[in-house]
Amino acid sequence: MTLSIAHLGPPGTYAEQAAFFYVNWLGKSAGVEASLCPYPTIAQSLQAVATGQAQLAVVPVENSIEGSVTMTMDTLWQLDSLRIQLALVMPIAHTLISYGTSLDKITTVYSHPQALAQCQGWLERFLPTVQLIPGNSTSEALQRLEQEVTTAAIASSRAAQLYNLPILASGINDYPENCTRFWVVSQSQTKAAHYISSTSTSHTSLAVTMPANVPGALVKTLQVFAQLGINLSRIESRPTKRSLGEYLFFIDVEADITAAKMQSALAELNENTEILKIFGSYNILPVSSQ
Repeated sequence: MTLSIAHLGPPGTYAEQAAFFYVNWLGKSAGVEASLCPYPTIAQSLQAVATGQAQLAVVPVENSIEGSVTMTMDTLWQLDSLRIQLALVMPIAHTLISYGTSLDKITTVYSHPQALAQCQGWLERFLPTVQLIPGNSTSEALQRLEQEVTTAAIASSRAAQLYNLPILASGINDYPENCTRFWVVSQSQTKAAHYISSTSTSHTSLAVTMPANVPGALVKTLQVFAQLGINLSRIESRPTKRSLGEYLFFIDVEADITAAKMQSALAELNENTEILKIFGSYNILPVSSQ
């Protein structure tokens, strides 16, 4: 079987790098071949899986410096058929790529908003007057350099090699321990899920909305996990987009969905929440540095 895997493009993005690692890991463990399919946005990558254009998507969900990737979270909430099959944690090392020969020649820097934010301290120190222009991805920005010595882009060293572009500065992210968590997502009913399913998983991701914005509504939900001894590794609010001040809550817990205590928790949540969506139960795979 050949799996088609959607990811944020063009080629050279960190999502593609994570997808390559996943393909290599999958090939060794399951003997499955895969083809990578770049899409212009994260949302389109996920939509490709939901509509059957691709069988899997590798999408970023959280960065250790800048936090959650909201486009991933919002799109997953909107697409009911998708399930998380695996998490990948990959170290991120940004470089400044340019045909310019020195930093004082740079007037414009392109990159994805997350990359710009992860390097904001370095940019303020070394390029305080440059214009920062966000784009859909880090590698999309590379196509805008066009041998202009006054422009630069923030991307990976792998991307610079791929496009045969010179690196002006390396290791420019503000914190050396910079990593991003990616989710491998599929439709739960497809054969693709079979190749990465596991009999035992370590984490479960879900989201809930409250029936009413009243004191104690969220506390009651969180107490369900506390009383059953289930640890939360992440909780974050996002607007429901229905009205101002109305939120949904994304929750990651350290438990297998099939565990008895997790089943008890879900039964209680069904009674106390307005909407409960389970995004999947999965393991976390560390990605080695490239």
